[in-house]
Amino acid sequence: MNNKIFITGGTGYIGSRVIPELVKNGFEVNALVRKGSELKLPKGCNIIFGNALDKSSYENKVVDCYTFIHLIGVHHPGPGKKDEFNKIDLVSIQHAVPAAVNAKVKHFIYLSVAHPAPVMKDFIEVRMKGEKLIRQSGMNATFIRPWYVIGPGHYWPYALIPFYKLFEMIPATRDTTVRLGLVKIGQIINCITYTALNPPEGIKILMQTIFEPFNF
Repeated sequence: MNNKIFITGGTGYIGSRVIPELVKNGFEVNALVRKGSELKLPKGCNIIFGNALDKSSYENKVVDCYTFIHLIGVHHPGPGKKDEFNKIDLVSIQHAVPAAVNAKVKHFIYLSVAHPAPVMKDFIEVRMKGEKLIRQSGMNATFIRPWYVIGPGHYWPYALIPFYKLFEMIPATRDTTVRLGLVKIGQIINCITYTALNPPEGIKILMQTIFEPFNF
């Protein structure tokens, strides 16, 4: 395994926080970014100019990367954003997978979502299509399926923690409550870094239960 990583969504909420951790762990990070947004990237990574919705703008820059981390997605996903999910989340993964395959990437890390949850069915449907594309590609892959990630600017769900604790104690609602639990941004960063350091053979799915040791 070499130490080169190609990452999309590096200027985003999770990407901008995971890049420094990856660099700290010895990875050479190549971050895709549109021209004009490069100043939003953390220091320590290589800047790759391109458009995540057009693989021809970056696919030749993925060569020699062992790991591809795909973090592109609609900001603040929620009900009523079906068109955005299809135009951004789905299109970006449709371009990322063949780019990774052509570059002979050995490990694809995909930030997916916990399910089922009827209120977010459009978002989940697109993410499941992304997982299917990756499975069909034959690449080794890790699917990370959190529900809501808490961190700077995303602290309002802390008010729900007492209700989560209550529903976890009720047998009829415990499984759903755990599956759709709250995850700290630090937990996601640790999870992505760990799986980059420990790539699987085949497909590995990391669901809410993987975060339990770090729970509130």
